Amino acid sequence: MKERLYRLLAGRVPGIRDRYLRKRQNSNRICAFFYLIFLNVRYYLLLEKKLGVPENCPVYEEKKLCAKCAESAFSPRQTPQAFALLLAQFDVISFDVFDTLVLRFFDTPADVFYLVGLRLAYPNFKALRQLAEQKARAQSLKRGKLGEVTLKEIWDVLEKMTGIDKQTGMQTEWDCEKQCCFANPYMQKTVQLLKQRGKKLIVTSDMYLKEADIRELLEKCGYAPFDAYFVSSAQNASKHTGTLFANIREVFGKNQRYAHVGDNPHADCRRAKQFGFTPFFYQNVHDAGAPYRPQDMSAVTGSLYRGIVNAKIHSGAAQYSKEYEYGYIYGGLFVTGYCKFIHERAEKTAADKILFLSRDGAVLQKAYCRLFPTAAGRTVYAYWSRLAAVKLTAGHYKQEYFNRFLLHKADGGETVGQALMGMELQKMLPALCRTLRLREEMPLTHKSAQNIQKYLMDHWEEVQACYACQTQAAKAYYSAILKGCDLALAVDIGWAGSGAVMLNDAVGSLWGLPCKITGVLAGTETAHSAQPDAMETFFLNGQLCSYLYAQDHNRDLWKWHDAGQNHNLYWELLLGAPEGSLIGFYPDPASRPVCRFKPAPAHAEKIRAIHQGILDFVEDMIAVQRRLCIDISISGRDAYAPMLLATAQKNRAFMKDLEALLDAEHIV
Repeated sequence: MKERLYRLLAGRVPGIRDRYLRKRQNSNRICAFFYLIFLNVRYYLLLEKKLGVPENCPVYEEKKLCAKCAESAFSPRQTPQAFALLLAQFDVISFDVFDTLVLRFFDTPADVFYLVGLRLAYPNFKALRQLAEQKARAQSLKRGKLGEVTLKEIWDVLEKMTGIDKQTGMQTEWDCEKQCCFANPYMQKTVQLLKQRGKKLIVTSDMYLKEADIRELLEKCGYAPFDAYFVSSAQNASKHTGTLFANIREVFGKNQRYAHVGDNPHADCRRAKQFGFTPFFYQNVHDAGAPYRPQDMSAVTGSLYRGIVNAKIHSGAAQYSKEYEYGYIYGGLFVTGYCKFIHERAEKTAADKILFLSRDGAVLQKAYCRLFPTAAGRTVYAYWSRLAAVKLTAGHYKQEYFNRFLLHKADGGETVGQALMGMELQKMLPALCRTLRLREEMPLTHKSAQNIQKYLMDHWEEVQACYACQTQAAKAYYSAILKGCDLALAVDIGWAGSGAVMLNDAVGSLWGLPCKITGVLAGTETAHSAQPDAMETFFLNGQLCSYLYAQDHNRDLWKWHDAGQNHNLYWELLLGAPEGSLIGFYPDPASRPVCRFKPAPAHAEKIRAIHQGILDFVEDMIAVQRRLCIDISISGRDAYAPMLLATAQKNRAFMKDLEALLDAEHIV
């Protein structure tokens, strides 16, 4: 009867089933059942058909981000010192374990089973493990044991279902559980302070693990031994029914003052209070972060990303600036994945050097060296910019040269004199003005820009002579960098890929250096670009490759990303170093190459905070990979997912404060 009712109410509609199972993990059966009825009413009677779509479907990526403050401010908690002082008033202080004392790298507890299935080389293991636990609890109820089970009882069922040896499976699951858990820094500090006061501290958990396992897990996470451990699987009692709290009072006496800290509103609060405990609700970090995290990601990488971010931002251990969070939440996964992509490309092509082009390459190089320290020696932070490249390669890319300096600036407020000064052709300015009957202070119009272009074409040797010293200085600069190299990767954020293509032309054709340059981009021109196919031949022959998207992969992103909506600038804000962009290369009196730069952008400290957030995420991801003993794959589609939320139209207000940091003069 129960199974038929479940199939009727939850089994037929994936979206309803998805929401019900998530609710069931965090509440009792009665609350979950009424929630299931509520979902069915909304779906069938109120015709809210979007409820039929699972929560991890792209339709649910339209999430509203808070624009008023940093996300870490959404989970205001007392300081550990203040919280410990409050708890110290009680005689016996009880703590929940999972999602309170201990956090997991995954945002959903059952996602640990992905790792177990990987170790056991068993497909669909997560679903089978969950089903086995349901069956074990049903059998427990039939035996009159309140539905509480041990890990052994679960594996008694699972061994029959799968054929996996029970002892091997139990040990593998336990090893994975220990690897995935770490101390909640907020609670760890609170417990330390209470220990110093000599308070009686106990652990209370609804869990299928043994008491000895819980003790081992907590000590492995860095906690000193607690005074007692009350675990549902050993007590045949639970917090959900309140019987576990009753057992505690039997042991320590009914006249003691009791406090309990936990994340479940029903078990840790309502039941605790009902049985004489003063409850202190600690909001689950994943519940706090869920409204702001993308679900449209691959299962394992997405769960790990959300788990890492939620623990960092919502534990209460610290509050961060909006700039830091922009780097950590929206840039960290991207930079980690992009660096892995760069490394794979470098290994595949046997590149001698990896050139991280200024300014976007600054934080990328730092992250790359942290992820791949043994490869750090072949990285170089190389100065390059579109402005310098267009001047140096003007002989080969004349149209790009004139577009950049004249045609795209026509009717934009510049004067004729300013345009020629920007091209560093001031020596030619007097003769040009006389010939074309122009004055320096006259506005640059579309007509005058075309006339100036024709004049410069007719005097092309003179134009080239103006850049001769820069050409020689740039050759000296790159000759030193590329000495002994046959192949180098030029890493940039994008978007056309002209930086790497022009550098390759300068290295080979202009300077005659025996090194080939191939480009690695974060993203390319998109469907919204005026010329979306302009660089496709370079992707076809492998001279360029793109991480996030291109015409041949992740086409939904290729169609979404729109420079007209500032998407390019938002991504560049993640990477752009707090230094001025390169104007060009010039010889000093000793004939050594000297780089000249535009003025540094404003808000340098806020830009550094963005970079610190990125690098902290990289370090956290390195720690997770080391603990789990796996190399976490991060596809370009997953890496873009957090920014899909941030750049959505409904989150314009969220980006507004960050837009003050955008400076098109310094984003080249």
